[in-house]
Amino acid sequence: MSMDPRNDPEPPGVDPEAPADPLAVLQADIERLSGELAAAQAKAQEHRDTYLRALAENDNARKRAQRDLDAAQRFAVERFAGDLLEVRDSLELGIAAGPGVDAGKLVEGMDATLRLLNKAFEKAGLSAIDPAGQPFNPEFHEAMVTQPTADQAPGTVLAVVQKGYSLNGRLLRPARVVIARAPEAAS
Repeated sequence: MSMDPRNDPEPPGVDPEAPADPLAVLQADIERLSGELAAAQAKAQEHRDTYLRALAENDNARKRAQRDLDAAQRFAVERFAGDLLEVRDSLELGIAAGPGVDAGKLVEGMDATLRLLNKAFEKAGLSAIDPAGQPFNPEFHEAMVTQPTADQAPGTVLAVVQKGYSLNGRLLRPARVVIARAPEAAS
């Protein structure tokens, strides 16, 4: 093997299959990079379109949910109002009967109307709080007055001045009550 570079068939670092013209090599690189750039731009546009569609769908879903919420708030009492129409009809019939109705029939009609109202309340989840004889609970009762008594333990509800009401377990109005207290000692 000779050390003379003139005898070597190809100089080191030269690709025998590469074009000899450096301008052609540069042109090939430009074309390859232009193709890669076009592919990357197409992919970016596809991602942008997907993002914009998702953004529009999200906005539509938000608007639809807001419309549904508005409708639910406006018509939340629709079923309850329908049940109360029966109560109103019953009251109107009682008034239309006039003053000639005897007291027994009037009480009977009022009792039927109250049953209709109680049925409507029950369907709507509205329940009465009538704590007579129970221990006073400040979360559901409002003390109007205390009354000395030896018959009941102190802190017990003696009488209900006005019933309270709760809606599905949530207090609407506390029951107004008279509370027992210990009798005063005789001096």
